[in-house]
Amino acid sequence: MCHRHTQRKLLNELSGWLQGQQLAMGDLSMAQVERFMVDRRAAGVRKLKTRKALGPILGYLRGRGLAPAAEPAGEDGPAGEILNRYRQFLTVERGLATATAARYVDCLRPFLERRMSADGLELGALTPADVTAFVVAWCPQLNNGVAKLTVTALRSFLGFLHLDGVTERSLVHAVPKVSRRRLAGLPRGLDPDQVQRLLAACDADTAVGCRDLAILTLLVRLGLRRGEVAGLGLDDFDWRAGTISVRGKGDCHEQLPLPADVGNVVAEYLASARPVDAQGRTVFVRHFAPHHALGSSRVSGIVADAARRAGIGRVHAHRLRHTAATELLRAGASLSEIGQLLRHCRVETTAIYAKVDRDTLRLIARPWPEGTL
Repeated sequence: MCHRHTQRKLLNELSGWLQGQQLAMGDLSMAQVERFMVDRRAAGVRKLKTRKALGPILGYLRGRGLAPAAEPAGEDGPAGEILNRYRQFLTVERGLATATAARYVDCLRPFLERRMSADGLELGALTPADVTAFVVAWCPQLNNGVAKLTVTALRSFLGFLHLDGVTERSLVHAVPKVSRRRLAGLPRGLDPDQVQRLLAACDADTAVGCRDLAILTLLVRLGLRRGEVAGLGLDDFDWRAGTISVRGKGDCHEQLPLPADVGNVVAEYLASARPVDAQGRTVFVRHFAPHHALGSSRVSGIVADAARRAGIGRVHAHRLRHTAATELLRAGASLSEIGQLLRHCRVETTAIYAKVDRDTLRLIARPWPEGTL
């Protein structure tokens, strides 16, 4: 029996089961999926009797908007209950993206492992000394970025424990700060010649090349993050007003002006290269069926592949964000204007680009005193 016929038969069985339970496709949560599989196993089926068998069907239904989105996997073990509550707190109460909440949870595992004892997980008796001792012992072995994320997650978790009634007082202030070497380096943007070579590495006469050119143009000209490009929907473009709506960090929606050259390449992709049977309303999708939405990692892969073809070495997607900022700086834009384009919440985040304008910095540099040692 071919795979397609098997999946069609399984889908028919699922539809019949939902009707018997007086449920619709929109009610197909993971709990209902598990109930369906339990009933199939009880009926004596020998094949396709686990949730994994429904993977392709669930992916198709979710892509069409007929079934609820995938639910984050729950935690097992002694720490599972508290981590599941914390994850829900982050996504529901704090509005964090599911991927961000998952990174916070991952950073907390070493801390929780050290609180395990023969009696289980001990959090109610936490002291400031316990918190400080963990950070001092654990964070020095991490790189600076992971260490900062760890202390951020730990502060968030300790605040949650107090709100949840696990600890009598908040221990947030017991978390030491990680050394911040702000403005220590220079953002590395591409030179104008490298940008031209990068864009030229996409063959706009092919469907894949047309798509990749549109993605690279959005990254270079608007300074979008890779996840923001991957998340663009067809309704985010207001062609009459010449604007684009971007969903940034923290599910923040902001509108940016859509330059004519950027709009042209995106419109060309939508008109001639985007698959007509693409699933959902996402702008950028896979070229080969099934035409699911591209993920953030694939956007990074597109940048890396184009850079390799252009012969400019290894280039990450975020470097094109720096490129957009440095190009504005060369054109005479102010730091506040650059911050508006990049949608920085703090002026200090944009301040690093002041170091890139070496010519202007030379005008204000004081001469080195001569004749002194």
